[in-house]
Amino acid sequence: MAGGAGRAQDYEIIIRRSSGWVTIPWRDFWEYRDLLVLLVRRDFVSRYKQTMLGPLWFLLQPVITTVIFTIVFGGVAQIPTDGIPRPLFYLCGLLGWTYFAQNLGLGGSVFISNANLFGKVWFPRLIVPFAVIVSNLVAVGLSLIPFATVYIYYAGFAEPGAISFTPLALLAPFVLLQIALLSLGVSLWMSAATAKYRDLTHLTQYIIQLWMFATPVFYPLSQFSEKWKWVAWINPMSVPIEALRLTLLGRGSLGVSEVWISLASTMLILVSGIAIFQRVERTVVDSV
Repeated sequence: MAGGAGRAQDYEIIIRRSSGWVTIPWRDFWEYRDLLVLLVRRDFVSRYKQTMLGPLWFLLQPVITTVIFTIVFGGVAQIPTDGIPRPLFYLCGLLGWTYFAQNLGLGGSVFISNANLFGKVWFPRLIVPFAVIVSNLVAVGLSLIPFATVYIYYAGFAEPGAISFTPLALLAPFVLLQIALLSLGVSLWMSAATAKYRDLTHLTQYIIQLWMFATPVFYPLSQFSEKWKWVAWINPMSVPIEALRLTLLGRGSLGVSEVWISLASTMLILVSGIAIFQRVERTVVDSV
């Protein structure tokens, strides 16, 4: 064709530093959706690629942990569970906590673990921690299998009156959504910190373990006296874990004000996490 008509025109993409403290690149997320799918698949497959049981570990981990909790905290320590059968009480708490802990464990070091990828090609960096949150949802889905099995056993056979299904169960996905957003915000803070101070990566697992003991995973919030209940409320994971038990098992010690305060703190942690993550990502490739 004359004049080279029909050929693709030359063009260039200019990458500019985002203005403002918090900028969520929704358009870039949509344009790089294929990359998001690949990262989700990478995070899920690489974790159990060379294991004998593979994804079955998602089923065994909560079961093994529940057995240990039942023996130690139920049999030895005799910590009450508000009338809920102990295995069901622990499985419900672990359902939310394990998801939160896995998100922190993998998302808290995205700058270090993906340094080579960040240095070779540009893409919205927020996609990487977001992919971790999405990939771990598969583990939550598999963890629901032992929980549902034990639930049916106690509700239908062992102790029919101990638990009851209520319409609040429809709110359980929104509680998991809050846990996802909260874990995303905390992991963004941790990834920004570990990018600057590499030795913090060795403290991540200790922080997660200590955080679990400060969260009502193996004990109910009702064990706190009114004088010390504020200690539980300053933990942003206390309300989501208790909310899971309230929605799925019909037992819990929550008020409307506590829920709203928890939601507000979750959004504060998320927004501030995005802000510090975007601030660090501008120079992190040169430092990791």
